[in-house]
Parts: sequence; C-alpha cells; structure tokens
Amino acid sequence: MIQVSEIAKNKVIEMMKDDGYDAATDFVRVGVKSGGCSGLSYELKFDKEQLENDKIFEVNSVKIIVDKKSFLYLVGTTLDYSGGLNGTGFVFKNPNANRTCGCGESFSL
Repeated sequence: MIQVSEIAKNKVIEMMKDDGYDAATDFVRVGVKSGGCSGLSYELKFDKEQLENDKIFEVNSVKIIVDKKSFLYLVGTTLDYSGGLNGTGFVFKNPNANRTCGCGESFSL
C-alpha cells in the first residue's frame, strides 16, 4: 500500500481541483518507469480511468491508482509534499530504494 501524508493530501486535492479533476471520484496515478539518473523514475499524474491491471487504494481521502508492475516497486512508499528551500513538489519516501539521485526523482533497487 502507498501512504499519503496530510500535506500531500491537501496539495493533491488543491491541484486536482485546479486541473478540473474531482478528488472524490478521480485518481492520482502513481507509477514507475525506466529512466532517470538512478535507473528508475517516479510518475505522478491525475486520471479519471481505471485500467484492468490497476490496484486502487483510498488513503487519507485520496484515491491512489497503481499498475501492478509499479506496485512491486512502490509497496510501503509514502507520498509527501515539500515546500522547503531545496525545492517544492511531491516527494516519494520509498523504503525499497537502495539509492536515489540528488533530485529525488529517480531511484534504484
């Protein structure tokens, strides 16, 4: 399962509304793809559709949707949001990652 921090939840709901999505019915699609300086990179986008191989979780009032392949890399991950001096944006706290790059957008196992 993927956790969502309180600050990430508030930011997701705000951004979904700004982009014309409804947090009560639409999803935050979280995934992993090949690429990035550490080998794998995170994907995060809003979506209205569930695909056949998706897993769905509702955590902290946010509907998270993850494809089965990405789920294996993301089990136990917490989606957080940082507004600090080191940059603003969503942060993946992934206990499965052995190494992450300096920007935090890619990782390896």
